[in-house]
Amino acid sequence: MGNKLFLTFNAGSSTIKIGVYEHLNEAIKQVAFVRVNLHQHPISLEIQKGLETRQILLKARLTEGLHEVIDELFGFFESELLLDKLYAVGHRVVHGGDLFLGPVILDQKKMAALEDLIPLAPLHQPQALFIIRAIERLRPYLKQTASFDTAFHQTQASAVRHYAIPEKLFHAGIKRYGFHGLSYQYIQSYLSEAFPGPANSKVIIAHLGSGASLCAMDHGMSQDSSMGFSTLSGVPMETRCGDIDASAVLYLAKEKGMGMEQIAHLLYQESGLLGLSGESGNTRDLLMSNTPGAHLALDVFTLRIAGEIGRMISTLNGLDVLVFTGGIGENQAEIRSRICAKLSWLGIELDSKLNDQTPISHQIVSSKESKVKTLVIPTKEEDIIAKQLINILHDRK
Repeated sequence: MGNKLFLTFNAGSSTIKIGVYEHLNEAIKQVAFVRVNLHQHPISLEIQKGLETRQILLKARLTEGLHEVIDELFGFFESELLLDKLYAVGHRVVHGGDLFLGPVILDQKKMAALEDLIPLAPLHQPQALFIIRAIERLRPYLKQTASFDTAFHQTQASAVRHYAIPEKLFHAGIKRYGFHGLSYQYIQSYLSEAFPGPANSKVIIAHLGSGASLCAMDHGMSQDSSMGFSTLSGVPMETRCGDIDASAVLYLAKEKGMGMEQIAHLLYQESGLLGLSGESGNTRDLLMSNTPGAHLALDVFTLRIAGEIGRMISTLNGLDVLVFTGGIGENQAEIRSRICAKLSWLGIELDSKLNDQTPISHQIVSSKESKVKTLVIPTKEEDIIAKQLINILHDRK
């Protein structure tokens, strides 16, 4: 086939990451990367093309359906990036439930099924669906595909996926799904190429960013994850609480008179590192702060992550490789150091010179004496979306 272009959309709660890819014969190449900052006013684009990085301010208003933003984005792309050859768009969709076990070409029936899953991922699912609907209305000729964060975790055992509640509720959908699957799939793919030995061993990946989770893999397949039923669960995050006793939620409703929307806002937007510190959910800010709240937030964050790694070791029955990824995992040596210090009983030992290098790219940061190989690998979810788009549109296995 000839030279064609396609886009990947990775929608978060406050940003949209867009990959611009060229499909030439059998090769796929990213030619530009765009980050849309929705919470800045005016909305801004950061565009990376080759060695050039520049910022563009949009005129569009931020509306719920994102139509104005998407319309201006496509207008910009078509004039600046020559997207007249654009033929498809691939999307990261956080929740596929047990209905979507791999990437799909989107149609009205599938969209309806994805909309039914919004209550399971209220922070992320709507954003992706808004973008899909906006593109459908503004550029109806474009094919659209969806790749799912939950699909990678379908290999987990039944015992891992179950909560200790009546079985009928499991069949009603209350189960552990796991998330950040596209990130974990990218790391697994990279490991298999660069470190084939470790890729086939017992691996725990810590995807640490504003959303944070961990995944335990054996021979490249997901065996366990810290997130369960929703993206709220697991370790503490920037503004999300992570695991909390269900009775505490019942207490807030019954004794404190809080409504469901109030509780949801508290747990999703006012908790985590922000709630603990009382000043910021950003680990960079907290590392520079000397307040008791900042110290507490970082202690809880790193303790819970180390504890989750310990729990996952029992699932794997051992640990050979620990990988840090995500914005925090890739860029903050102090966080990595604090987590690994709490895991010294495993024989994990970082090489401080390697760990402190900035920036780190695809690098081993453990010492030669360490019993667990520890790496930093930047994630590229967009590459997985791109590969899945090409495979499904061209019927590749």
